[in-house]
Amino acid sequence: MPRTSRRTSVFTESLIREMTRVALRHGAVNLSQGFPDFNPPAAILAAAKAEMDADHHQYAITWGAPPLRAALAAKLARCTGLPCDPESNLIVTCGATEAMMVAVMTVTDVGDRIGLFSPFYENYSADAILSGVTPVFASLRPPDYAFDDEELRRVFASGIKAFVLCNPSNPTGKVFTRAELERIAALAQEFDVWIITDEVYEHIVFAPHQHTYLSALPGMAERTIMCSSLSKTFAITGWRLGYVFASPAMVAQGRKVHDFLTVGAAAPLQHAIAAGLQLPPAYYAGLAADYAARRDILLGYLDRTGLRYTTPQGAYFVMLDVSPFGYANDVEFAHWMAREIGVAGVPGSVFFPAPEHRYVRLNFAKQDATLHAAGERLLRLKRG
Repeated sequence: MPRTSRRTSVFTESLIREMTRVALRHGAVNLSQGFPDFNPPAAILAAAKAEMDADHHQYAITWGAPPLRAALAAKLARCTGLPCDPESNLIVTCGATEAMMVAVMTVTDVGDRIGLFSPFYENYSADAILSGVTPVFASLRPPDYAFDDEELRRVFASGIKAFVLCNPSNPTGKVFTRAELERIAALAQEFDVWIITDEVYEHIVFAPHQHTYLSALPGMAERTIMCSSLSKTFAITGWRLGYVFASPAMVAQGRKVHDFLTVGAAAPLQHAIAAGLQLPPAYYAGLAADYAARRDILLGYLDRTGLRYTTPQGAYFVMLDVSPFGYANDVEFAHWMAREIGVAGVPGSVFFPAPEHRYVRLNFAKQDATLHAAGERLLRLKRG
């Protein structure tokens, strides 16, 4: 029999999604895969029901239904301060997952190098493999997940074509300061590198931290490819709606990649989510406040366990240091925790390029009752 491709032999199925299956198998509280267990805003649900009765069941325009692109353009112009033309600056994609793949495949060729911070969201390494590019890593160093300027300079000087920046960061919860972003921007301009940003958690940022759009910094609009989604902002991860916001030159090429990857996102859902983008600014303030309260519930329980973690500045994840338990393999620990403690998390090694077994990632995108149920179980991890 012929063999499958070599590229498929060097990565696995998502360990994050696997841990959801482990949670179901053991009846554990699922704090692994990053999806909410609460409903989207009522206005969005009402719009979705209305659109199902409307004539939107066939393909939308490949790069996005006009009402959605118009609403996105208005929102992005308001948030970033940059002009956004719905006809030339946007591609609507099947989630930020596809947006990232579109970005990588549009600006790199097979054999190119791409820069990543470590730890990183697991999809990025698979994106690199599937695109035929080689990742080069710079470390984000706990407890504050700062980067070393000289190490980052070496990564940019190594000949990378693009650098991926997740801000706020999954899995660390770091929100990059304006000063840090300015240093990254300076390197991008000095070495003529694309910056691909993953900004799906842009509205989940905790005071006093603030989200800064890299593309809005001087000289960065033309070389930044912003990838984001509506999934996290509106609690609709299953709708798979994302987008690319970039220069007209990049978008013109990226639309071709998107067209042949997925053709387009679900047409009725594109029309429905346009209603969500009409929600007032108070919605976004409330979103951040609600997630801050959820974060504090989970961290309150973790404090009582005596285990170490870094307080998230944004997004909805926390990296818990489980090294005191002495497991040589974090995957084994995560399975044990799901089975014996009744809480599922993600083995932290999936976020690192080299062996690293100290961490489990937990997410707090859950109802208060879910977090309390998980927290009471996590207290069984308490260190004396």
